[in-house]
Amino acid sequence: MRGTNQSGMRAHNERLVLTLVRRHGALAKAEIARATGLSAQTVSVIMRQLETDGLLVKGDPVRGKVGQPSVPMRLDAEGAYFLGLKIGRRNEELVLIDFLGQIQGRVQRTHAYPRPDDTLRFALDALEALTAPLKKAQRARIAGLGVAMPFQMWNWASLIGVDPAEMASWQNRDIQADLAEHVPYPVYIQNDASCACGAELVFGERDTPRDFLYFYVGYFIGGGLVLNGALYNGRTGNAGALGSMPVPGPTGSVQLIDVASLSGIERLLIARDEPTQHLWGAPENWSLDPVVLDQWIDGAARGIAHAIAAASSLIDFESVMIDGWIPPALRDRLVIEVSTALADINMAGITPPAVQVGTVGPAARSLGAACLPLSERFLVDGQTFLKQL
Repeated sequence: MRGTNQSGMRAHNERLVLTLVRRHGALAKAEIARATGLSAQTVSVIMRQLETDGLLVKGDPVRGKVGQPSVPMRLDAEGAYFLGLKIGRRNEELVLIDFLGQIQGRVQRTHAYPRPDDTLRFALDALEALTAPLKKAQRARIAGLGVAMPFQMWNWASLIGVDPAEMASWQNRDIQADLAEHVPYPVYIQNDASCACGAELVFGERDTPRDFLYFYVGYFIGGGLVLNGALYNGRTGNAGALGSMPVPGPTGSVQLIDVASLSGIERLLIARDEPTQHLWGAPENWSLDPVVLDQWIDGAARGIAHAIAAASSLIDFESVMIDGWIPPALRDRLVIEVSTALADINMAGITPPAVQVGTVGPAARSLGAACLPLSERFLVDGQTFLKQL
């Protein structure tokens, strides 16, 4: 990433500095100047302004070298706030996060299936509940609301066991526009699995590779595609639709969603006449028969492994990350089983990518939704494909 010393580029340079500090932690002016190619004077001006704006705060001086001690600057947690709404097939969630990505509040609810009017009512009620405790100055720093939801939700009615007529209303509703009529800040929208991948890019616990494939195991498995360090969404915003990828099934070719989605666990439980509602609450509270998990993981791991092999023949990924609305122990086991299944596939001529656990966890879709206004306002290479209202 390079800055520019030309006039008129202040906004870009400020985003550049904020992106570097977010990615690497507290940095001194000299470190930022070296990383960006900006002059020391330009960096000083930018960082003073960001401090004045409440986006950066001074850290403790670093001593021990010749000359004045350097003073690293870090993000101010109260510099900005963001809201993220996840609309799911079995549950909905609204989160409020601060500038560091820390969740300050969360409201959840489960449902048999989402309805536009109910979703709008939930979002507005939850928004009021989360923002009411904030001070006036904090509310003024809310930079936007992001929405993560499956695209073309009406096409999935039969797969979630709902009469298509019950979901048809989504086809003629613009939830982004509906929300924008009721909130005083910009509203952004993106596919839910792409949002989860975006959360890994922005809030992931480790340095992510420049190119990687991302799987998120939700009611339907989905994913994201990261190329050259940026989320790639394609012409229609639906690139990385890994759930639609053909993979071998028990009786022939199926789609990945058929063998590696939580809907599969739901079907297994229903067949055993066992309750399923707990699947859509907090994953850490799951209590499932090991027989059910063994049966699901076997098919899910083989399906994901074949999807990885197919994708790797097209793009030379360094790694694959797997996350989802699942307990950490189940996610870790799934990663091991996928790696094992991948080793059994003939990948002659292809360098297999490393299979790793995602680091954000079940809240990745909600956090990714909140990342949409954060990226648009404060990061370089922001989500410029997003529509703002």
